[in-house]
Amino acid sequence: QVQLVESGGGLVQPGGSLKLSCAASESIFSASRMDWYRQTPGKQRVMVAALTSSGSTAYADSVQGRFIISRDNNKNTMYLQMNSLKPEDTAVYYCNLIYPTGRSYWGQGTQVTVSS
Repeated sequence: QVQLVESGGGLVQPGGSLKLSCAASESIFSASRMDWYRQTPGKQRVMVAALTSSGSTAYADSVQGRFIISRDNNKNTMYLQMNSLKPEDTAVYYCNLIYPTGRSYWGQGTQVTVSS
């Protein structure tokens, strides 16, 4: 069972930046895919960024050009750099790790609030 611990959330003003981290209890080297999702009250969790083992990335239209997903295999950690934050980016952010076996693991979530 892989444990994922997220950090880096908080309160930031519009236009500001935050960097989320997702630390895994085991090696992420063999993970086939890593994603970041977000969820607001009463709505479904939606994917905002994805990173495959080959290095390909994909972003939701709403964050394209502002968010960057990355990974550090040596630290067993994935990241989400969020720039030019907007109030509509306010949500609980979750990391998701998927291995070739199909096993998927979720973090506990970290709150991001964008407000002046």
